Amino acid sequence: MLSMDSIQRLLEPLFPGLMGVRLVELAPERVVGELRVRPDLCTTGQVLHGGAYMAFADTLGAVGTVLNMPTGKRTTTTDSSTKFIGAAKVETTVVGECTALHRGRTTMVWQTTIRSAEGRLCAVVTQTQLILDA
Repeated sequence: MLSMDSIQRLLEPLFPGLMGVRLVELAPERVVGELRVRPDLCTTGQVLHGGAYMAFADTLGAVGTVLNMPTGKRTTTTDSSTKFIGAAKVETTVVGECTALHRGRTTMVWQTTIRSAEGRLCAVVTQTQLILDA
């Protein structure tokens, strides 16, 4: 299995790194990450932008898929559904917990719950990752 440090280094120069996604826990069936709610990731009202929730969850689901893929494969998101439930305020940290609902040979389905610093549910994202030849 890839190490958390190696995956974090892979993310750093990419969009997740620009956002500030930080991996906290990795396992084949569960990925946990954190995201600091910076002003440049917010919308009006100084709360995390909906697209930031979606990109954060998409990253965690992709990381989970990569952990489960055979060598010589790659992944892409084919479907994502987000339910926005609450707001995360600027200068706080949200935690995303992504768990596998299905880990197949050609697709994987992940569900991510994103919670505020106080533990309130902010969003639930369900996504499908397609596994392709590299």
